[in-house]
Amino acid sequence: DAEEMGQQVAIEGTTSLPFACEPQALKRCVGNLVENAVKYGKRATISVDDNATRLLLTIRDEGPGIPSDKLEHVFEPFVRLEGSRSRETGGTGLGLTIARSIAEAHGGSITARNVEGGRGAEFAVRLPAAS
Repeated sequence: DAEEMGQQVAIEGTTSLPFACEPQALKRCVGNLVENAVKYGKRATISVDDNATRLLLTIRDEGPGIPSDKLEHVFEPFVRLEGSRSRETGGTGLGLTIARSIAEAHGGSITARNVEGGRGAEFAVRLPAAS
């Protein structure tokens, strides 16, 4: 439910420049990442940072992280990690694939890493500013 999710999502930072994009697509990209962070990591923190050349959105959760050998694998279609990411939570395994496709369609990228000390996973969306 949207009200409950609002209590589990924090936003840090702001943009200083307008960003040219396909808004519905970018909303889905970020939405998929935030939904995963809340579902598997209890809480999502979105950090926003921009400059004249790029927009950087970082979505961090507070879950167990992702096995390091699976960090790139999670972007493949229909991949669902077992253990902390159980089938009981639902989903098709396409959310991260779709998010990466949207970022790439905007000329950008998404990378995944674990937060030091086993304090969650972090997904960085880097999008170039329009020229």
